[in-house]
Order: sequence, then C-alpha cells, then structure tokens
Amino acid sequence: MTDSGCNVCPRGCGANRAAGEKGFCSAGLLPVVARAAAHYWEEPCISGERGSGAVFFSGCALKCVYCQNYQISYQIIGTELTPSRLREVIDRLVDTGVHNINLVNPTHYRDAILEALEKPLPVPVVYNCGGYESIETLRMFDGIIDIYLPDYKYSDDSLAERFSCAPDYSERAGEAIFEMYRQTGPYKFDRDGLMRSGLIVRHLMLPGHVENTVGAIRWFARNFVKGEAKFSLMRQYIPCGNADRYPELTRRLTESEYAAAEQSLLDFGIEDGYVQDVESASDAYVPQFDCTGVF
Repeated sequence: MTDSGCNVCPRGCGANRAAGEKGFCSAGLLPVVARAAAHYWEEPCISGERGSGAVFFSGCALKCVYCQNYQISYQIIGTELTPSRLREVIDRLVDTGVHNINLVNPTHYRDAILEALEKPLPVPVVYNCGGYESIETLRMFDGIIDIYLPDYKYSDDSLAERFSCAPDYSERAGEAIFEMYRQTGPYKFDRDGLMRSGLIVRHLMLPGHVENTVGAIRWFARNFVKGEAKFSLMRQYIPCGNADRYPELTRRLTESEYAAAEQSLLDFGIEDGYVQDVESASDAYVPQFDCTGVF
C-alpha cells in the first residue's frame, strides 16, 4: 500500500483499503478466508498422500468469467482474520500433518500475509496465484515462499481482455513468472517425490481456444529448459461463473482439443510436467467454501 492507494497488483487501482474502500479485487485490508483444510487435488508433488494445506482467500484481482472458485473470487465469503489469527489458522493446519501450506489467491492480502509469516513455517509455503502479479509484491515474498504455483492463462491478450479484463496479462504474467524463478531457482524434490522448492507453471485449457494454449506452451518452451520448472496442462475446465455468457465457454473440452495440446507439448520438447485425464473435468473437485478450518 502507498499513500496514493492500493498498488498490490498490476491494476494499481488506488483504492484506500485501509479506510474501508474496496479495490477491483473487492477486498478490504484484512484477509477473508473461506476454507483452510487439506487439499488433495493439486499436482501430485504438491498434494502427496497427506494433502496440501490450502488456505483459500476471497476476492480476486482477475475475476475470470469462467472461474471455478467463482463463489469466492467474485464475492467476499468467509471469515475476516487479523494477521495473528491467520497465523493461528495456518499453524493449526500444519499440525494436521499436511505437506505444505498452500496460499490460494493471496495477492490482494499481501501485507497481512507477510505479517502472519514473519516466523518461518516448518513446511514449504506455496504461492498459488493467477499469474497477474506485481514484481514489487513478489519481491516482498523473496525468502518466504518456497514454491510458486502460478497460472499462465493467456498467450492471446485479446482473450485476456475479454475473459479477465486484463489486456496486459501475458506481459505481466511473464515478468512475474521470471521473478518467481529468480527466487526459487530450479525445482527440488525430497526422497518421497514431494516438491520442496521451485516453480510449476499452470495453464487451464479453454474450449474453442487451442491456439491460446499452443501459445502458452510455446512461451514456456522458449523460456525454460528441462530441470528448471514444470509445466502443468490442465484439462479440468467446466463451465462456471459467468461462462454461460460466452458461447464457446459453455462446454467442456473435446478429446481432439486436448490431444492437440498434448501434441504441442511433444512438439516443443516439454517433458517436465503434468497432464490431466478427462475425469478431472468435474465439479466434484471444487471445494466447499464453508469456512472449514477457520475459527
């Protein structure tokens, strides 16, 4: 925050959140948490057997029309926590035996989260975000975050503008991902196959937009070599939120669309990463935002 207002994300909307104003993200100053519990549906190296300790924050600086967490990204649902209470929630989650603490969409609550994490945790900390990040904000987390789990949603900024009101998305996300890699360096795993530090770049494939996905794969291949970062090609799209307003987004992916994306991974020589099977496209994997684990 600055005297001129909020500049936590690339929008720099200028809202005086300390005085109760809400920014583009719809959030106030204190974090609102909708769920804090073991989560088993991240990449295998994150979820492991005991789950990832996912802390889901409400509000969002992107507000994608098809968001699978629409209930909390567009609305402020959950419990408002002071930094000290947030730390209590995190510590309690660590005590359940989760492999890591997974901060889901944390950006707009930067200052409170930094305060909550002043004392290091005994498990890795994951920064799970939409990729639309401020370099200044990310640098504040240098030495605190062990694993970055950003999206690279769009290589086509016309889609970024249409679906996420972010016409500068590809440039901002690219810069942010480079900063994340600068902080973590090449990924590291423990003897059980769990990631201890590093970067996984996610891309959620959208129906009707194979070229956007090919562009995202191309971008990753041009900027990372084997052993540096992992790429996760996500097949889990289902129509959510306001997707029904966009004809091409009202269906799931076809077999041929996802097969074309997998072929692009091969064509660009990307072997480091993950793909998903057709069963991943199910609302069964959308968490219940019922304040589980928040007290």
